[in-house]
Amino acid sequence: MAYGRKNRDRGQVALEYLGFVPLLILVALAGIQLGLIAYAAQQAGTAARAGARAASLDESAQEACSAAVSEWLEVSCPPALGGDEVTVTATVEIPSIVPGWEFDPAEKTAIMPLDH
Repeated sequence: MAYGRKNRDRGQVALEYLGFVPLLILVALAGIQLGLIAYAAQQAGTAARAGARAASLDESAQEACSAAVSEWLEVSCPPALGGDEVTVTATVEIPSIVPGWEFDPAEKTAIMPLDH
């Protein structure tokens, strides 16, 4: 009797593991996605500072922003002049690796005095 029961339990652990794999993959992808969000926010801050520095020296803020971030990230950095300073807001699109998850872009602002 014990021998017959043992044969019926064969493969049960493998089936339980296969049922758990999609959950493990989703948790791993969510962790990677959180890292991408943090990385995009950090890159937006770097782009804003580089763009503001360039715009304060009468150079292209967009070129400086693009050069300051990773090539695979989309960034836009329009400068806004106001009095004796320039404000640049960098907007970096956050890539999504989990289907169906969409995120607002990361935005960071930097202000620099104009170099007269």
